[in-house]
Amino acid sequence: MEDIEDIIIRSFRESSRVKEVFANENLSRLVRVVDVITNSLNGGHKVLLFGNGGSAADAQHLAAEFVNRFLIERPPLPAIALTTDTSVITSIANDYDFSEIFSKQIRAIGREGDVAWGISTSGSSPNVLKAFQAAAKIGMTTIAFTGRDGGKTAGMVDICLNVTSGSTPRIQEAHITAGHVICEMVDYRLFKKPGKE
Repeated sequence: MEDIEDIIIRSFRESSRVKEVFANENLSRLVRVVDVITNSLNGGHKVLLFGNGGSAADAQHLAAEFVNRFLIERPPLPAIALTTDTSVITSIANDYDFSEIFSKQIRAIGREGDVAWGISTSGSSPNVLKAFQAAAKIGMTTIAFTGRDGGKTAGMVDICLNVTSGSTPRIQEAHITAGHVICEMVDYRLFKKPGKE
């Protein structure tokens, strides 16, 4: 039987490897995402984030980083996670369909110039796909965090950051690292202050 310490070390090494590959494959797209979000916020617009399960938690986590602060003291930035209002989510799912829970919110509060940032480890979550369709009709910029081969999402968004891994935990670990880097670089672009460790 394999030693538990070996399994732990292997998981950390695999996480590091997946993130390094992701950074190499997506560096120019990461810069584009930073530019898009910075320009949107500078224009008085907002970021709407959404996803399911662990990706819902990541959407909430990243929205909090924008609204409260990340590493530096600065004004709050407008970001909303569409995963947090249980009354809205359950009423839409009950009266219409679970696949509509994000798209109806985007149609209600999304505006041209806003950013729709969806997270799906498979790249094919129906409610994420419908949200991107609704956002595109409004004139929002669409950004996806995906995994595996990018799924259906990859071909329908303005910018797709894909983690080429079949492991959901490794994909999620790369997503939150990339999200943190984007938060830090948006702060740097807006306020010209490097983050402090």
